This record gives sequence, C-alpha cells and structure tokens, in this order.
Amino acid sequence: MTDEQWSTVLDVNLTGQFHCIREVVPGMSRQGFGRIVNMASRAHFGELNKSNYAAAKAGVIGMTKALSLELGPRGITVNAVAPGIIETERVRNLPQFSGMEERALANMPIQRIGRPKEVAAAVLFLSSAHAGFISGETLHISGGRYG
Repeated sequence: MTDEQWSTVLDVNLTGQFHCIREVVPGMSRQGFGRIVNMASRAHFGELNKSNYAAAKAGVIGMTKALSLELGPRGITVNAVAPGIIETERVRNLPQFSGMEERALANMPIQRIGRPKEVAAAVLFLSSAHAGFISGETLHISGGRYG
C-alpha cells in the first residue's frame, strides 16, 4: 500500500466525516440540540487487504465516542452505524463481489446480505427523539457478523 492509498482512504472515510461534523456543530450548539450519525463499517474489526479502510472506520468509532462526551453537554448526541455487506449497485458490480458475498455469508447468522433501507432505518432511528438517551454507540447492521 502506498502512502497515497493510505491517506486517500483516511481522508475520505475519517477526515471527511470530521469536516462535516465541524460544520454542523456550531448551529446545533446554538439551538442546544442535535443528532450526529457517523458512518462506520463492520470492517473496523479488520478487513483483508484493507488496513487503511479498517483503520479509518475504527477511527470513526473512536471519534464518535469522544465527540459524544464533548458534545453531550450541548444537547447533541453522536452515534455511528456500522454496516456489513450491503447490496448496492456499486457493491454488486465489484469484480470481487461473489467472493465477498461468499465470505460474508459464511460468517453471518442471517443468511443474506443487507439492504440499503435497513441502514437508512438505523440512521433514522438514531436521528429521532426515540434515541435521545443514546450517545457514543455503534449500531452494527451486519446480519450478526462481527469478525
């Protein structure tokens, strides 16, 4: 892996989320309320040939926990969702998709890959009033696959 490959993946997957958060926090702080939901990944447990991606997503989870402590007193909750393999057009069209799907299903109690609407429902829940006392958590949407 080159330095550029390492940096690009961290810039997009970790630093990009930080920049978005930095932009919304002042307004949320002024109103004394806010919900931040970061996008992590089941890959934070480790991913073959993707140490940069695993590191970035683990960083998202650490940032989520730290920001929940920092922003909670301002009425802002900070959580993350960590999807496993989700059937999107982009994922389905990857040349290595069949191998990815096979490896995932071999380690998943729920024997199918996830759907985008399932990730959206988790984000909606964490953004809602129903999640007002939840902060610093990571919700795995992975069919029970953790490792």
